[in-house]
Amino acid sequence: MEETAAVLRDRAREWLAHDPDPATRAELIALLDSGDDAALADRFGARLEFGTAGLRGELGAGPNRMNTAVAMRAAAGVADWVGTGAVVAVGYDARHRSADFARATAEVLAGAGCRPVLLPAPLPTPVLAYAVRRLSAAAGVMVTASHNPARDSGYKVFQGTAGDAAPGEVGAQIVPPSDADISAAIDRTPFADELPRGTAVAPAPEGLTADYTAALAALPIGDDRDVRVCYTPL
Repeated sequence: MEETAAVLRDRAREWLAHDPDPATRAELIALLDSGDDAALADRFGARLEFGTAGLRGELGAGPNRMNTAVAMRAAAGVADWVGTGAVVAVGYDARHRSADFARATAEVLAGAGCRPVLLPAPLPTPVLAYAVRRLSAAAGVMVTASHNPARDSGYKVFQGTAGDAAPGEVGAQIVPPSDADISAAIDRTPFADELPRGTAVAPAPEGLTADYTAALAALPIGDDRDVRVCYTPL
């Protein structure tokens, strides 16, 4: 038991040495000082697994939480998957830290030689999916945890022109084997503070959200429906 606690503390100290985010560094220092080994085990005894739904977890320090370091390493995995020079659309929702994670994602993509396009504000996930198609992007990244509790964040990857995507898959969430390929690339990624971060982040084209709304409004709904607008927060 004592050896396990020592190993967890060593992992936490190693993470602390490479965490680029002052907020989670301060959080982790306080946790180490508290002697709460159960909390350390929850954060450092496992890690968030990347799958077809991307990443999703509670905000906080450590590999089993959503934070800047995890988002950056995921971005490096996506960059490895799409290749140098690829256009990648990046969006985010209105959750706490989503804009920060999206900006860090775009900077890591730029540092890896990709061409990130960052959406201008918190927007619904379908706008990011539309942007992937509109920009003929290799992939898209959406920082969101959908309907999860407010303490959570997440990271979804959308299929673009990368890989062997069929036309109908472009703009949809990735499916196997793309998830496994990205996961393997993340595993090869160094510590977050060792990743180059670029500044060549392009803004989304003017009128992108208006174009999305117009495209949505133009979809046929059939002759036997009298509802013009339907709103749901889910």
